[in-house]
Amino acid sequence: MPSTVSATRSSSLPATSSTCRPAPRIGSKPVPKAPFSTPSPPACATGSTASPIRPSSAPPRSSTKSHPHPVSMKQALISAFLGKTQDRFSEYHQPTDLAGRIAIAKKLRGVSGLEVVFPYETGEAATAAQLMKDAGLAFAAINANIKKETRWVPGAISRPGDEDRRAAVDLIKQAKDFATTVGAPLVTCCPLSDGYDNLFQIDYPKAWKRLVDSIAEAASHRPEIPLFLEYKRCETRVHCLLDNCAKTVLAIRDAQAANLGVTIDFGHALIAPENPAQSIALCAESGIDFYIHTNDNDGEFDWDLTGASRNVVQTAEFFFYAREYNYARHFTTDASPRIFAMESFFQEHLDMNAALWELVGKLDRTKWRRLMEEEKWIDLLGLVRTELLRL
Repeated sequence: MPSTVSATRSSSLPATSSTCRPAPRIGSKPVPKAPFSTPSPPACATGSTASPIRPSSAPPRSSTKSHPHPVSMKQALISAFLGKTQDRFSEYHQPTDLAGRIAIAKKLRGVSGLEVVFPYETGEAATAAQLMKDAGLAFAAINANIKKETRWVPGAISRPGDEDRRAAVDLIKQAKDFATTVGAPLVTCCPLSDGYDNLFQIDYPKAWKRLVDSIAEAASHRPEIPLFLEYKRCETRVHCLLDNCAKTVLAIRDAQAANLGVTIDFGHALIAPENPAQSIALCAESGIDFYIHTNDNDGEFDWDLTGASRNVVQTAEFFFYAREYNYARHFTTDASPRIFAMESFFQEHLDMNAALWELVGKLDRTKWRRLMEEEKWIDLLGLVRTELLRL
C-alpha cells in the first residue's frame, strides 16, 4: 500500500525529491513537518534512498546481550474500565466518575498509574491532576478518543471530508495540550473507525495518504509529547486501516515524524495475527518507540481477559523482549471485567503480570538468546518447560 501512495505523491514533487514527503495538509492549510531526530539532511537532498527514521526516544538496536540490572515493572489501568461498560447485549458494573475510578485504582496492589480517556472522562485538567496527585498515581498516558462522536462513525482521520478530519486531528492536538498540563508522558490513539467494511468502499491510496497526513500534523503539535498509534485488526470496521504492527510502522515512516510510536496491545497482536514479542522486536529494530497494553484473548476476538489466562508462554516471551529492550513505560491494563467482580479481576491481572515479569527476570537471557542463535530449539523447549513452566 505505501508504495502505491508514494507513486501518487511523486507526481506533485520534483523528480529529485520523490522519496521526500511534502508538508501534510488538511484542506488548503499547509502544516509543517514534525522535526526529525537527527540534524543530518534528508537522504533525498543528495539523491539517495531515504533511510529509516530513528527517533532518539526509541530503544537501542544493540539488543544481543542481556541487561544485568533488569528494569522494574510499572503497571497502570485504563480508567474507563473502572466503571460502567456495555456491549451489544448487556451493561456491566455501575457508572463512576473519574474520582470514583481513581478511588478504585488506589485500592489495588501494584497500580502506579492510569491512562485516562480524553475528553470524555478527564474533566478539567487542574482537577484531574489534583485527584491523581492526591491518590499518589501518575498519568501513564492520555487516550485520544476519535471514534465516539457520531460524525466519526464512518471514519475520522482518513475521511474525504476536511471538516470531520480536521475535528479529529484537533482533538488529538487538544489531548496533547491536556497531557502537557497534567504532566502525562504521551498520548495514545486507536483510530478504530478508520477502515472499511465492504470491498470497493474506500479509495485505499487516498485514504492511506489522508491517514498519514493527519498523523503527521497531529505529531507536529507539541512535539515534546509523543503520539503513539494503537493498531487493531477489526472493530469498529471489519478492516481497520492500521490492522497490524508492520502497517503501523509503515504509516509512521511515511509520516516522517520522530515523535511517533506504536501502542502494542498484547491482545490486538494475537488477533492480527502476530506474535506479540516479535511486535516489540519489530518496533525496536525499526527505531520506533512503543507503549504496551496488557490483556489476553483466545486469538479469535479481542476479549480483554486477564493477563496470561490463555497464553502464559506468549506473555512470558512478551515480557522477555520488553526486558531485552529495557522497556520503562507503564504496562497498562487494557482488560474489561464484564461479568467478573471488578477489583478481584484487576488484582489477579496485576499479580499475574508481576509474577511473570519477575520469573522472566530470573532467566539467563544471554543463554536463551545464544541457544536461539545456535538453533538449539529442543534445548529451548526444555528451558520453557523447566525454567518457565517449572515442570
